[in-house]
Amino acid sequence: MQRIVLLAITLAVTALMGSSLAAPVNYKTPDEVAAFKPGPNLEVVQGNCSACHSSDYVATQPPMKDKRAFWQAEVTKMIKVYGAPIDDADVGKIVDYLTATY
Repeated sequence: MQRIVLLAITLAVTALMGSSLAAPVNYKTPDEVAAFKPGPNLEVVQGNCSACHSSDYVATQPPMKDKRAFWQAEVTKMIKVYGAPIDDADVGKIVDYLTATY
């Protein structure tokens, strides 16, 4: 039993020493190359949406018959379900931009 405990302690100390001596790993993420399309209220969309969504993600939404209803529902969902801190005054501007642009 003492051998097992001694072996476990030795392995734990070795693992800790090895990880403390390891060189840190640095990663560089790729630069964002996508951009929201130009349009009215672009700055409002960038200020509210780009913290969580890339423009590529927004552009991947499927085609829809009633764009305005779709985008209104999406913005409402972001606020109510996900807690997006979007001012009431910006909701219409965001919906207008998304409806006209995507």
